[in-house]
Amino acid sequence: MKRTSRTLEEMLGPIPASVQEEVDLSFEISDRIDTLMRQRGLSKKQFADALGRRPSEITKWLSGQHNFTISTLAMLSTFFGQPIITVG
Repeated sequence: MKRTSRTLEEMLGPIPASVQEEVDLSFEISDRIDTLMRQRGLSKKQFADALGRRPSEITKWLSGQHNFTISTLAMLSTFFGQPIITVG
């Protein structure tokens, strides 16, 4: 029996640059939130309680797969007193 060892990219084709940029930005945002939480010494539960959210929502935010609204990003920036993202 012959086995093939193709990469995911070979099977699906190249990832469009815009999709790669979206994924990269999503992970940068989740990493930024995680860093700011750690700097404050906040657990997911403490952070969720402070924001009036469920810990499961915080877990989703930190997964890098959440599609943040501008409103949520602004709220987080206000909470931390620092920007979550910068636009230049």
